[in-house]
Amino acid sequence: MKFPKLMGVIHLPPLPGAPAAHGTHPAESLQAAGFQAVKEAKILSDAGFDGIILENFGDVPFYKTQVPPETIASMAIIAAAVRETTQCALGINVLRNDARAALAIAAVTGCDFIRVNVLSGVAATDQGMIEGDAAFLLRERDRLHAPVGILADVHVKHAVTFSSTHIDLAVEEVGSRALVDGVIVSGRTTGRLIELEALRSASQAARALKIPILLGSGASLDKLSEIKPWVDGMIVGSALRQGGLAGAPLDAKKVREFAKAYMKLDRVQSRKKRKRF
Repeated sequence: MKFPKLMGVIHLPPLPGAPAAHGTHPAESLQAAGFQAVKEAKILSDAGFDGIILENFGDVPFYKTQVPPETIASMAIIAAAVRETTQCALGINVLRNDARAALAIAAVTGCDFIRVNVLSGVAATDQGMIEGDAAFLLRERDRLHAPVGILADVHVKHAVTFSSTHIDLAVEEVGSRALVDGVIVSGRTTGRLIELEALRSASQAARALKIPILLGSGASLDKLSEIKPWVDGMIVGSALRQGGLAGAPLDAKKVREFAKAYMKLDRVQSRKKRKRF
């Protein structure tokens, strides 16, 4: 499955029912989140990003594996609005790890893919122990007849993975045994970059399996040329926001600069690759 090369993350503000939305009417919370999502989707699309991920970033503290109905309803409405706004490939990430909800939202709104933090193995997270359930998720996708790609994190951020010490083995497990469509690697927390040695190991394992690998955190202009040869795409969040802070408003200038630098580097690398063959 082919995924977008350059994806921007829309960090949704608190949705109805979230603690940070306390005191606000649910309809008002939804409207504010929807307006922000549509606005940011236009900024990303106009700058040249070819993919967007919606995630309920403002809903801290996150439920571990099952969000309430109002969260699912809100994200579906917002996803449908963004889908009407842009031709970018659209993905859903329901934090912390409600893969079933993400799949349902993506299926009914015509989204292209979902992100699953823990699809395979066991991870100790700030929400507690989370176990992957690829067997259930892939069967649900078949039941829904939904052409939705599944991107899964390996050694996911904000967690310690117990089921695979080495990142290359984690990639092999999620690729060959969980049958994921693509893998995501990231640093230890939001906004932090993975160590280059680990990135290389993960990249080699993914390419041996012929599955895409994407960088999930820590992308920055100064590291772009060093990182890009090892990944098939990037998911960019904090680096595009004011002050470099996750959840802060998008900085349109940063968005344009990042997209321009990425596309320029992508053209250069493509020409070099063609010359080798």
